[in-house]
Amino acid sequence: MADDHHHHHHHDHDSQAELSFDEKIEKMLSHWIKHNEDHASNYRNWAEKAKANGKAKAGLFLEEAAEMSLAINEKFEAALVALSGE
Repeated sequence: MADDHHHHHHHDHDSQAELSFDEKIEKMLSHWIKHNEDHASNYRNWAEKAKANGKAKAGLFLEEAAEMSLAINEKFEAALVALSGE
């Protein structure tokens, strides 16, 4: 099975040692938001492909996964707001 997603989840967080905690967590939250948006887009793309290939049920699950990824982003965005208010 071909894997169109050549994404590695290894990040060198130690290179951010010079950043304050606030800077680090804001950077991480922003990164995770973008990351989830990219995944949601990919899931939706594959949902459409699945439907076009007669796999409607699988497509619906992929659409749900995309929505779940974006729902997680709502929590990350709320965390960013909370950080600025604390």
